[in-house]
Amino acid sequence: MPRDLSYKAVMARRGEIMKRALGIEYDEFIQTKIAFDYEGMMRKAGYSLDEVRKIQRETGVGNTPLLELKNITRLVRQTSPKGFGARIVVKDEAANPSGSFKDRRASVSVYHAAKLGYPGVIAATSGNYGAAVASQAAMRNLRCIVVQEVFDSRQMGQPEIIEKSRKCEAYGAEVVRLSVGPELFYVALVLLEETGFFNASLYSPFGISGVETLGYELVQQVRERYGKDPAYIVVTHAGGGNVTGTARGALKAGAKNTRIIGASVDLSGLHMASDIDFNRKSFTTGHTGFGVPFATWPDRADVPKNAARPLRYLDRYVTVTQGEVFYVTEALAQLEGLERGPAGNTSLAAAIPLARELPEDEIVVVQETEYTGAGKHPQAQLAFARANGIEIRRGDPRESTPGKSIIIPEHFSQLNVVEMDLDRMRRSYIRNCIERSGVAEINEAELKFLAEETRETEAYVAEVIKELGGVRINAS
Repeated sequence: MPRDLSYKAVMARRGEIMKRALGIEYDEFIQTKIAFDYEGMMRKAGYSLDEVRKIQRETGVGNTPLLELKNITRLVRQTSPKGFGARIVVKDEAANPSGSFKDRRASVSVYHAAKLGYPGVIAATSGNYGAAVASQAAMRNLRCIVVQEVFDSRQMGQPEIIEKSRKCEAYGAEVVRLSVGPELFYVALVLLEETGFFNASLYSPFGISGVETLGYELVQQVRERYGKDPAYIVVTHAGGGNVTGTARGALKAGAKNTRIIGASVDLSGLHMASDIDFNRKSFTTGHTGFGVPFATWPDRADVPKNAARPLRYLDRYVTVTQGEVFYVTEALAQLEGLERGPAGNTSLAAAIPLARELPEDEIVVVQETEYTGAGKHPQAQLAFARANGIEIRRGDPRESTPGKSIIIPEHFSQLNVVEMDLDRMRRSYIRNCIERSGVAEINEAELKFLAEETRETEAYVAEVIKELGGVRINAS
């Protein structure tokens, strides 16, 4: 009997498809409708730090250089109060085989797929991750399919996504290009079922454990060079895996006093699943359209339980504007001789004003760079924005409106960050857990779990639940 390929039928089979495509028994980690054994899942389903480092050495991933941005640091100090302006260093992840930190994520997933005998791997992504999976699959002699959201209803594709599509094909992957909408996950499920390939999900324990080496390495490199731990690690935040993996690695290195700061491009007001809004943004990742919803409900991912849990690790979450990132991209190239792509420059744009908060003897680490290419250059992105009716001008970047205008700073001193309200996001997460689970009562295990998820006390969680109303707390 032929398979029922209707959207409803495929979604009804999603659990069964995912189980076959990942080989993880998620049920053994699920404790209640709300709580699950997160650390148990990471230990049993993932790989240890030493195992990951060995896996990554086999394909040339990791051990990337740490570069001091001396000229940018000098400018930071010139625009800071006397005695302030921390040294800024950057972890040059563009040195990985496919040109981004995503190689770390892909390396473990593809290794695991080969180890279990899967014939190939599938990744649903419009970002650098597809290229990373394709590169690692080529090295492990596996087939690769990348499913991408590329076009709006006019069949117009963003230059950055088209560049990433080209990169995937260069490594031998088959790229399935889709228009924006709910079909991405559906098509990925159909292909996983049809091919029997491994689901190289961004959000599995394999992917997150692969990023832990990044946090571990950068802490060790800073200690060896400067004799101290970084004060801040600034991480471009989208789906949460970058924050989660980097923070876990830094903690495994013993950097307990280093603050983890997430940074996103402010795209508030633009809906990421909107055909109209899709091409009115100039950044495909590292923006609030992913950063906020994934923080407040991580399990919107393509796996039963997402291993990326950013609220467990974020000390602060800040935003920058599109114009500031374009400005910093050119500054990095012209002042430091490093031409790099937009994602890492998002965290660099945030690191500059953050460094002004700290004394000169402190260190701020920009946790990643990425490769650049024709579609990733500011010129291509800005030309595409103009073609979509976006106003481009110089001025005060705080006057910009996502989807309507991109304002590029006139002076280095105008670079700034806007703080996101983490308390509000924690409350949103707790509300989502309760509403989506449909529970009428919260027990002691669930209270403890929610406290761990939000990096707060059980008393805090209990107070939020009481404010929300309608749910009893049954805990000693």
